[in-house]
Amino acid sequence: MSNKIKAAIIGSGNIGTDLMIKILRTAAHIEMGVMVGIDPESDGLARAKRMGVATTAEGVEGLVKMPEFADIQVVFDATSAGAHVHNDKLLRGHKPDIRVVDLTPAAIGPYCVPVVNLEEHLAEGNVNMVTCGGQATIPMVAAVSRVAKAHYAEIVASISSKSAGPGTRANIDEFTETTSKAIEVVGGAGKGKAIIILNPAEPPLLMRDTVYVLSDAADKAEVEASVEEMVKAVNSYVPGYRLKQTVQFDDIPEDQPMNVPGLGRFSGLKTSIFLEVEGAAHYLPAYAGNLDIMTSAALGTAERIAESLVN
Repeated sequence: MSNKIKAAIIGSGNIGTDLMIKILRTAAHIEMGVMVGIDPESDGLARAKRMGVATTAEGVEGLVKMPEFADIQVVFDATSAGAHVHNDKLLRGHKPDIRVVDLTPAAIGPYCVPVVNLEEHLAEGNVNMVTCGGQATIPMVAAVSRVAKAHYAEIVASISSKSAGPGTRANIDEFTETTSKAIEVVGGAGKGKAIIILNPAEPPLLMRDTVYVLSDAADKAEVEASVEEMVKAVNSYVPGYRLKQTVQFDDIPEDQPMNVPGLGRFSGLKTSIFLEVEGAAHYLPAYAGNLDIMTSAALGTAERIAESLVN
């Protein structure tokens, strides 16, 4: 009996194509079934055909009509937040037990950051991969919050403008809202804030992320060890994920508190974490670490779901 289950990818753009190549090259429990797009001339569909993958240019409506759909157990949606609502409803109408891994900020299902909470959601019909910034930074917030109560966390994700395609640009509002909520729900912060910067620099810069966490006073060595352990965990499926410099700490004394919007006066420990994410360059350039961390996290999630289904 095969230890792989078949998957379809909806969205033949940069993210969908990179994900397809990752599956074809490295997946242990996932097998490519169908690549779905809406533009017959897209590079993603053409590449899929050349690699022997079945395709449709009729969107999810075309997918459910294909004979290959009968064998599909997992669907990755790499379209947009608005399109995902329609796609999930249509898929579930034809196959109620289908597993959907959502790479948009739609958040129909629970937020999933593999190193933090994947095991809690293996039985869910739909899991949401938050955002690229969320996948990069929420593990760091969680690393601090498992040592000390985190009252506030703010993340700034800076990505090359060249790595921000139409889908990313169309979802900027959803990015900030979804990431902010997931910082709280998954990362464990009392309040979260997310900012994204599209950097037009030439040559394009690697993805950079800054994470600020305001927490109760804690052993700094213990916090730093927790952060470094979490970096290694993410690095296991995103090899280009790394600390840009050592973790920084600031003590905020009670007699000189910070005024934090939405939180008020704060005293305790401020932890600053600086990250860099280099892409694996399977399909996208190395500077597109923001897209690579999404596809890597989505594949890692689906592999674990598939493993649970096979066993």
